[in-house]
Amino acid sequence: MQPNELNPLATHYEQGGILGRIKDGLSALGKTPTTVTVEDLSPVDEFHIGGRQATGDFLDQLRLKADGRVLDIGCGIGGAARFAATRYGSTVTGVDLTGEYIETGNTLCSWVGLSNQVTLLHESAMDMPFEDGSFEAAYMLHVGMNIEHKAALTVEINRVLKPGGYLGIFDVMRIGDGGLDFPLPWSSLPETSAVATPDEYKKALASAGFKLIAERNRGDFAMAFFADLRARMADSKGPPPLGLHILMGEKTSEKISNVVAQLSKNCIAPIELIAEKPL
Repeated sequence: MQPNELNPLATHYEQGGILGRIKDGLSALGKTPTTVTVEDLSPVDEFHIGGRQATGDFLDQLRLKADGRVLDIGCGIGGAARFAATRYGSTVTGVDLTGEYIETGNTLCSWVGLSNQVTLLHESAMDMPFEDGSFEAAYMLHVGMNIEHKAALTVEINRVLKPGGYLGIFDVMRIGDGGLDFPLPWSSLPETSAVATPDEYKKALASAGFKLIAERNRGDFAMAFFADLRARMADSKGPPPLGLHILMGEKTSEKISNVVAQLSKNCIAPIELIAEKPL
């Protein structure tokens, strides 16, 4: 099923001109589409708490292999997919609702020579165009906060995973009481935010037939990450040539401030869940 172009989740993320701003940022760093590397793109590629460090820490737990097919759910512009292809040699397919992200991501894959290894598709995670048992592993990084029906999502992921396959989830989850202040990086309005507790995720995983094998709260890591980010921003005269402000738009500072405030209050935290589809 082709995603609805008017889907409010997609329109939250559409910025217009993302690829051009990335190209301008690279130019300011002395890079061009023919000389850019996956590592060069990391400041704008990792649209989740913790950046590239968090991506590696998370994906290392999924036992990705060079001969494995991997599914990136809610792939954005494909940063984690390109990282997985480069670090583990995996063949990665990504799906995302935001058309601009997919167009941008596929262009970036061509720039770094990964078009034969990474494919990004404009599709819904709730109804994916793949046969049963198509992938050895799947993951989602900061995606579930936009998906209300987590039980249906985990059933669909289970369908496309092979028995013995791993699923990794790294999402912002609710760990305490209190309302969320908007805008946030994943939502401008309460209506498009679906933050849930770890227990709700684990219930969805169990009902879909997954076995939970690991869980980790990365709240302390997140606070250290944002403290470092604030320090670097204070030392600079403005945003860097490449950064998440390109994806988050003019309200970047407000979105980050709201996340940090709610992390500090122990209302939310980034949580890793690693699950397996039994043989």
